Amino acid sequence: MNFKSIAVPAPVPRLAVLALVAALAACSGTPKPKPAELPPNVAVLGVNQAWSAKLPAVSFPLQTAVTGDTVTVASGDGTVLAVDARTGRELWRASAGAPLTAGVGSDGDLSAVVTRNNEVVVLQGGKVLWKERLQAETFTAPLVAGRRVFVQLADRSTVAFDGQSGRRLWLQERSAGESLVLRRPGVLQPVGDTLLAGVGARLVGMNPGNGASRWEVPVASPRGTNDVERLVDLTGPVSREGSSVCARAYYAAVGCVDTARGVLVWTQPAVGAEGVAGDESRVYGTESNGTLVAWNRANGARAWSSDRLRLRSLTAPLAVGNTLVIGEDTGTVHFLSKADGAPLNRLVPDGSAIAATPVQAANTVVVVTRNGGIFGYRPN
Repeated sequence: MNFKSIAVPAPVPRLAVLALVAALAACSGTPKPKPAELPPNVAVLGVNQAWSAKLPAVSFPLQTAVTGDTVTVASGDGTVLAVDARTGRELWRASAGAPLTAGVGSDGDLSAVVTRNNEVVVLQGGKVLWKERLQAETFTAPLVAGRRVFVQLADRSTVAFDGQSGRRLWLQERSAGESLVLRRPGVLQPVGDTLLAGVGARLVGMNPGNGASRWEVPVASPRGTNDVERLVDLTGPVSREGSSVCARAYYAAVGCVDTARGVLVWTQPAVGAEGVAGDESRVYGTESNGTLVAWNRANGARAWSSDRLRLRSLTAPLAVGNTLVIGEDTGTVHFLSKADGAPLNRLVPDGSAIAATPVQAANTVVVVTRNGGIFGYRPN
């Protein structure tokens, strides 16, 4: 487990203790095994770079927002950029005014990010529309939907703002159960008239009008003898097909929930930190050891697994057509077969690590790197 991915919404002494534990773990840990060399690239699937754009360095856990043909991204210094995925043309560029910890959420009109100052910043047309102070940190991109902005906080509370004015509409607080929280994007998204939020290991269906819980479903059960071992927060992205939403519980499980009935369909043990992708028949995820796994969406049975990228540090996959697209911290983007994980092609955009899960917009796969490169790729 990566101690650097954990935050403590608690007093400073607790933070100091955790920092010490992380430092000791770093000093005493054994060197990470190196992955095997990749074989020569055989381009079974032709992929062309259609365009590129540039941001300052991306130094936080970016979530790329897609609305129609528009892709909205952000850099660590607070720059927010909207790009037309068809052409790579810059639509607008603005500054949130401070370094970021979370973003981007967007509905195509309003875009929202969160700064290190614990402010949610909402932009419209390339200008800051409003800012509001939050009661705690957040590492999950705000959700912009229904002319509202929803924010999930590190203390596991959820707050809703009016999208145009910034007026707070409601705040749903959670009793302090788990004392640790992941410093990585969680789950916050709409399904029909329900707001989905990851609260610890539970997927919660909320009334977006007032934040009241309609149902709560555990995807995993916390285990272990201490707070770190029991940390099983849900991590994004999730896979949604109709009312079926499948998610990963950090280093514990992958499971699917029927959001129409508010019931767990299945859950399977899985050891990984990144979210999942999927289609009507399967759910796909990358494990912490670089293994790629496909589960049957209906019942959770393992369809196949591939260790071709074993020991590599991978993003969550993007499922597009018959292909899975996965980024790596070496800067490589892998195009793999959905059928069995076989390699179809691979590219290296600019040599720096891939900063976010690849996304699709306007028949274009969009990849963002740590150096701030934004690249649009299209298959032949």
